Amino acid sequence: MKNHLEFEKPIIELQRKLDELRQHPEAHSLGLRLEEEIDQIERKLAETRREIFENLSPWQRVQLARHPRRPYTLDYLRLAFSDFEELRGDRAFADDQAIVGGFAELDGEKVLVIGTQKGRDTKENIRRNFGSAHPEGYRKALRLMRLASKFGLPIITLIDTAGAYPGVGAEERHIAEAIAVNLREMTLLEVPVLAVVIGEGGSGGALGIGVADRVLILENAYYSVISPEGCAAILWKDRAAAPRAAEALRITARHLLELGLVDAIVPEPLGGAHNDPELAAANLKKHLRQHLRELQALPLPELLQQRYAKYRAMGRFEETHPPSAGPAVPTPVAA
Repeated sequence: MKNHLEFEKPIIELQRKLDELRQHPEAHSLGLRLEEEIDQIERKLAETRREIFENLSPWQRVQLARHPRRPYTLDYLRLAFSDFEELRGDRAFADDQAIVGGFAELDGEKVLVIGTQKGRDTKENIRRNFGSAHPEGYRKALRLMRLASKFGLPIITLIDTAGAYPGVGAEERHIAEAIAVNLREMTLLEVPVLAVVIGEGGSGGALGIGVADRVLILENAYYSVISPEGCAAILWKDRAAAPRAAEALRITARHLLELGLVDAIVPEPLGGAHNDPELAAANLKKHLRQHLRELQALPLPELLQQRYAKYRAMGRFEETHPPSAGPAVPTPVAA
């Protein structure tokens, strides 16, 4: 139970007690038969784990989405895909290792996979810029997507980033323009596009590879225009109000599905994807195959029309006229 979170403490304590009993049974009999005591603790552990993880708050789900042992893009490429061949560089400036991409196979079908990639340790995080891409990363992604469209290959993107890199170098090389071009061009790709939020889905950094025919999200991932800490700092002048901001932002998978901003939730193993990466990858693979089959059955004009309509339906407003004289008041219809 390394890297456990604050709300997991009751589980940790029960697990520690169970481990001690198994390692030193003679010191913990307490007048009960050892097997009965172990059975009691195991039942209590399972009940506590289920109660905690079935009633997580939005902030707790954000913490799970950021868990350092959570599977990243390269983990899913190893577990859910086969024959991945990475392609590098934007052919204009550099190869941004915060975004990885290349050809792979999904159950024998050739696809293009692109995803944001974080690091497991300090050295790798520096190399991958903590999963925050530069402009060249988004240009690399677009280059690969155009290549896939040319050869008629479906595109799958895996999103896990706190946001695009906000540094001076990124601004000098036009990070906003790079993301904006991707948003425009992804609406026009003439192949099915699937996007999956596997961890953090932060702001424009996520949207830069997130325009798709279907957007899926893992059960404990989140998708937001701003981080809870950033929102708290703006609204309440205190980053400690992040739990309150996470609740107000409605950024969890369930909220996003209710708002129509994602199309399906991919279930995770109890306790989060890091507790059983193989099962998490199997669930993801199952959903990818299902949605890919549905999209491939659509004629191209209908595919593009549905993609257009999907994003036009977001953020709609209706004009309402109050009884008293005055200007019309916009009323939000959908997020």
